[in-house]
Amino acid sequence: MGAACDDAVEQLARLLDQVEAPLKKTFENLHQGYPTETLVRFLKAREWHVTNAHKMLVDCLNWRIQNEIDSILEKPIIPVDLYRLVRESQLIGLAGYSKEGLPVFGFGVGQSTYDKASVHYYVQSHIQINEYRDRIILPMATEKFRRPITTCIKVLDMTGLKLSALSLMKILTAISAVDDLNYPEKAESYYIVNAPYIFSACWKVVKPLLQERTRKKVHVLHGSGKDELLKIMDHSSIPHFCRRKGSSKNSSGGVDDCFSLDHSFHQELYHYIEQQALQQELVKQGSLHVDIPDQDPEDAKIVEAIQAEFHKLGEQNGSANGDNKIPVST
Repeated sequence: MGAACDDAVEQLARLLDQVEAPLKKTFENLHQGYPTETLVRFLKAREWHVTNAHKMLVDCLNWRIQNEIDSILEKPIIPVDLYRLVRESQLIGLAGYSKEGLPVFGFGVGQSTYDKASVHYYVQSHIQINEYRDRIILPMATEKFRRPITTCIKVLDMTGLKLSALSLMKILTAISAVDDLNYPEKAESYYIVNAPYIFSACWKVVKPLLQERTRKKVHVLHGSGKDELLKIMDHSSIPHFCRRKGSSKNSSGGVDDCFSLDHSFHQELYHYIEQQALQQELVKQGSLHVDIPDQDPEDAKIVEAIQAEFHKLGEQNGSANGDNKIPVST
């Protein structure tokens, strides 16, 4: 970082010193031993504008307190059959690690249906994965690779993306708002694979609306992207939907499928939350209602652009209900 960036970090640190004790406490859970790196993330998210970054960070800390995020890993989604339904319809998982030690998360964007449970369970599950990543996975990677690791790689599988995904915009926007405002700059890079025409059309519209730093993070790969991904990670860490033929959702499941509840990542995550709950005697049914932050105005513009493009494509394809798949682009 240059002198101006160092000065911005110092200014933000001084402002943070003035907040009340509860906010300082939850900041410890947020930074996990890396306060400077955390301040830098919030500054980057606000283009190094100290006042705006300070507001964003304080809003985040208040959100954590008001929604008891520090104890969210003590609140399992039960019974386990319900959690299995969440996992089957919200496709996300840890596939492995890059050669530099960054966790590699896979996302089944095109085939996540979010239709097996209430929106509250999906938001709760997403935040729990975020917190487990930040409190357990990243510190373990830091220890293993003997250097600070505070970000991850995200591989987004667009297999099966349809125009009907427009109906999921509300829940996707809610999850995106949670990430953008409370877990900013946690992704080192995004790799888009198995992208159909519908994604390519939307990307052309969305790309100009993104901040330059975000555009540089997004890499749209040809096909499954396997060859490109092998440059930054070993074969064993490549998500299953890039390693074999067939869709991410209709694969055989089990230990190879990072989306499956039977995968070691989800087994360890679920058992960890169960154990934390037992220690606190907090095991009870019912979803955790988390307040969804108001969407950033710039992000709202992006959502509007995506919705407009979906409607345009729907009209062009004569598919008002959006049930027809769009062929994969070559």
